[in-house]
Amino acid sequence: MTDIPDKSVAVQLVAKEKLELNRAKTVAQPEDRQILCKILVVGLCFSDMKLLKQFAEHVRKSDVESGVEREIIDNLSSYVPNDKPTVPGHETVVEVVAVGDRSSDFKLGERYVVQADWRWLKTRESNGAFGYNFEGGLQEYVLLDERLLKSPEGESMLLPIENESISLSALALVEPWACVEQSYQSIERRGILPGGRVLIADDLGDCASVIESIPLPEDSKCERIELAESNPAGEGSELLENLENIYDDIVYIGNNADHLEALFKAAAKGCLINVVTCGKRFERKVDTPLGDVHYRGIRLCGTTGSDPLQGYRSIPESSEIRTGDRIHIVGAGGPMGVMHVVRNLCQGIADIELIAADLSDARLSALAPLAEPLARKNEVGYGSYNPQSGQAEGPFDYSVIMAPVPALVAEAVDMSADDAIINIFAGIPAGRSGEIDFNAYLEKRLYFIGTSGSTMRDMKIVKSKVEEQTLDTNLSVAAISGLDGAIDGLMAVANQTISGKILVYPDCKGLGLTPLDALADQLPSLADKLEAGIWSKAAEDTLLNMYE
Repeated sequence: MTDIPDKSVAVQLVAKEKLELNRAKTVAQPEDRQILCKILVVGLCFSDMKLLKQFAEHVRKSDVESGVEREIIDNLSSYVPNDKPTVPGHETVVEVVAVGDRSSDFKLGERYVVQADWRWLKTRESNGAFGYNFEGGLQEYVLLDERLLKSPEGESMLLPIENESISLSALALVEPWACVEQSYQSIERRGILPGGRVLIADDLGDCASVIESIPLPEDSKCERIELAESNPAGEGSELLENLENIYDDIVYIGNNADHLEALFKAAAKGCLINVVTCGKRFERKVDTPLGDVHYRGIRLCGTTGSDPLQGYRSIPESSEIRTGDRIHIVGAGGPMGVMHVVRNLCQGIADIELIAADLSDARLSALAPLAEPLARKNEVGYGSYNPQSGQAEGPFDYSVIMAPVPALVAEAVDMSADDAIINIFAGIPAGRSGEIDFNAYLEKRLYFIGTSGSTMRDMKIVKSKVEEQTLDTNLSVAAISGLDGAIDGLMAVANQTISGKILVYPDCKGLGLTPLDALADQLPSLADKLEAGIWSKAAEDTLLNMYE
């Protein structure tokens, strides 16, 4: 094992859209139960762009308010909330190179994949995360504390690597692939939360039978507001203005878009909103909190009839694709879009047809050699198109939105079949809304889902697929770099100039951003190790040997 230097190289985000390459960042020595890890590889992610643009305003850059003793994080130099410079990068493989004198959970030389989402460390709007309010992987070394790495249930956020025959790159990409997996593994609540707070808002006034049929658990805490007498005058709006975002369930009976929009603001994290229109229609589109679907787990269901149970019955049991689904992936040529395409083609769900949409012909062309053979192998349908030159033939049973654009979600509503799922995967910022045809949403019994990050369970699922060779996460690799080219890599992610994942190897000093299709000219000995143009362990080993 090499000696640990006093200084090292790191990419630091110091302000909004301001990245710096620090060649003399102090390497902290671990104390107490801290551990020092060497970064072996890190993948660049579009989520890094959200941090780049929002910096201190990002929900995961704020201060940790609970879940850990204050002294632990105050004594950790890599805890960098709010406007402190941070190191991005959360798709990471690390090796333990030093431990504090009271550390007991980790040993020198052990290698791990990092689960970046530390959900029990609560911030005001989200949770602590590696690569956000804790320094991430775009550096040579990172200081961690083992007390931060274990959930209240006792599960470590470092996933051990036992199989050395698998490339570091394939393991680093377990994390982003796990985020994709999480978006299909979400188990949806299909009724009112037991013990939760319920708000019933009546905008019609003659709905006693509707209210009586709401399936309230005995231990729920229910409040009612009557809006009908004041509709459409101002008193109803005044009642709504005083509501707090404390409700786990909201049942709205009516068709007033202004009132429904106000009720959205009363939703707590994870709130389920059931809209019952009793045969009436909204007179305009509804400004709907799409960012909160993704980041706060808000869910929307409903019925055009008078039975609230119909709204709950329209909720799918999970967010998984289903037999026979026509799947529309919007933004399929991007790094995460490629993962959705490959994952669904390989999932083993029968009779599906997947249509990939992207504004870049180059990205669609790069996707085709991956997707078309997989579709043939798994006997499922595949097609692609560029919306600038062609149109999709709907309707679709499942849509995945890969760009943080509310208008694309609204378009998916229009193009959906009955009982369709719309997966808002792209991180539309929390609090940002979009105008949705709620009449169509209810008439078609549509359902928005959205997830953020991943769980250790998701990572274990993906890691097992990699080890069993049913999934090659390296399929999504498009370029490599050292830290010297990492900022260029982040800009390539921002500008969508590279169709696939970019992997950064900190040991490769001086290596600039290098697309795989440029290896034949720039590093021909490395190009020879690719497998049909795909990044491989042989290529990775060759690269790392070049920089020993």
